[in-house]
Amino acid sequence: MDVSFLGGPQPQRGVGIVAPFDFALDRELWRWVPDDVSLHLTRTPFVPVEVSLDQARLVSEHETLRSAVQALSAVEPEVLAYACTSGSFVGGTRGERAMSAAMEQASETPSLTTSGALLDALREIDARRVAVITPYTKSVTDSLEDFLGEAGVAVTGRAYLGLTRHIWKVPYRDVVEMAREAVGDAPDALFISCTNLPTYDVIPQLEAELRMPVLSANQVTMWAALRRVGKEAVGAYQALLDPAARRGPAGMAPAPPAEPPGPAAANVPPAADPVEQEAALAGAGAEGGEPLDGFDPPYPPAGGDEWGGPQPPR
Repeated sequence: MDVSFLGGPQPQRGVGIVAPFDFALDRELWRWVPDDVSLHLTRTPFVPVEVSLDQARLVSEHETLRSAVQALSAVEPEVLAYACTSGSFVGGTRGERAMSAAMEQASETPSLTTSGALLDALREIDARRVAVITPYTKSVTDSLEDFLGEAGVAVTGRAYLGLTRHIWKVPYRDVVEMAREAVGDAPDALFISCTNLPTYDVIPQLEAELRMPVLSANQVTMWAALRRVGKEAVGAYQALLDPAARRGPAGMAPAPPAEPPGPAAANVPPAADPVEQEAALAGAGAEGGEPLDGFDPPYPPAGGDEWGGPQPPR
């Protein structure tokens, strides 16, 4: 059978990812990626150290980064991202900038880090006061707060799990509980730290419940990397990715009260019969299968056992 008419595969835009050796959420990163972009991942060398400030320093050494990005250069990505939050905030804002510069120098490719992407995302949504939740120990969480403070971002509340291993196994319900604990002082946004903590499905649910933008480490990393190559990250009902979502379920203010009826109200025709109205809505916009504006399906209820977690990786 002659298949020459098929030509070749569609051209792909390349994004190179340097992740820590224990990163387990490759699939989560792909969920933010459009079909015409490919991720090329590599990992830092294994070190026998649990999640801690020491590990963060080891996996972010410049020589380690240079080796990783040089290996990625073989597939010619258009942008490089260092996907580790603690590794990119442990040296403060100056250390974060030095990491990006070292990657660019080794590869001659535009480069960014998760913590640098976080600061860009906070500017994008104009958030100056944030609550933070982390799976880390207190000392690592303190370092994140110091990094944000150095960048001019106030931390209004925080919660952490104190974990030193197996962070990718944390269920969504634990993330939700921490979020509810941390946001009591009305921050502008919530940040969920650690690229090894699953967050994709929980972001829109938390935005709906907390009525504020919710950012996560993997989300801001992919958002920033894709933006560098002129692409948009994929993620429904996430305020960072969809400005309309900032006015919807993640709206920062409740809807204004309805205007009292004026004199013209007497001329308004009576409401349609409920059966007729339902039939009209079912037929409206049916062509192409497009959903009706204003009739998006509601978010599932939050709390309790409804908050499970991502499917365990195989």
